[in-house]
Amino acid sequence: MEKQLQEHHFEVEKVANTPRYIALIPAAGVGSRMGSTTPKQYMRIGSKSVLQHTVDAFLGFSNIQHTYVVVSRDDAYVDECLAKAKNLSVLRCGGISRRDTVKNGLSKIASELTRNDWVLVHDAARPGLTSDLLQHLIDSVADDKVGGLLALPIVDTVKRVENGKVQTIPRDGLWLAQTPQMFRYQLLCDALDAADQVTDEAGAIEAAGHAPILIEGHVRNMKLTLPSDMALIAQYLNSLQE
Repeated sequence: MEKQLQEHHFEVEKVANTPRYIALIPAAGVGSRMGSTTPKQYMRIGSKSVLQHTVDAFLGFSNIQHTYVVVSRDDAYVDECLAKAKNLSVLRCGGISRRDTVKNGLSKIASELTRNDWVLVHDAARPGLTSDLLQHLIDSVADDKVGGLLALPIVDTVKRVENGKVQTIPRDGLWLAQTPQMFRYQLLCDALDAADQVTDEAGAIEAAGHAPILIEGHVRNMKLTLPSDMALIAQYLNSLQE
C-alpha cells in the first residue's frame, strides 16, 4: 500500500510539474499601413474577422490550454468581432508598443501560470497559422531551456539602399521572423522587463543573452500588412477549408 501511495504521489507531482502551453495574442495595434479606419485585425476575410481566424487556430489545437487576446483599454471592436469561447479570455490592458502589450498581458495572467509554462506569442494579423505548424513548433522547442520561433529562411537576393547606392547583402544565415514565438513564462517576463526597445519577443530574449531556436515555418503564415495581402491570405484560408 505504501509503495502504491508513493507511486501515486510521483504521478501527481509529475503532472503538476508538466508545463502548459498558453497562447497570447497582442491585438492592440492599429495597422496604419493598411490604409483603413478599421484596425487590420478586425477586417473581415469571408464571414470572420482576421482576429477570429487567428484565434480559431489556437482554439482548435488541443495542446493549448488557454488563449489570451490583449487589446487596448478602449477597444470598440473586439466584442463584435470575436466570438466568446471556452478557454478564451480578452484582456483590456494593451500598451503603446507590442512590447508593452505583451508585457502587460503577461503581468495580468501572472497568477495563472508557473515560471516554466510555455507562452506562444502570436501576431493577431497572422490568420494562416495551422495545427501542423503549431505542432511542429512545439515538438521542436519543447525540450529546450529557452524556446524558439517560426521563421522563413531568405531565398531571394537581398538588396540594401544606403545614401542612394544599392548594395547586395549576403543572404546566408538570414531569416524572416514569424510567430508564434514560444518561450518560458518567467524567462520571457524577465527579458521584456530588461528590454526597452524590441520589435518582437525573440529580440528581447536575444538581448538577454539567450539564443532562440529558429523553426522553419510556412509562407501561408504571412502577416497581413498591406491591402494586397488580403486576397492571398484568403486563398490560404480557403485551401484549409477544402
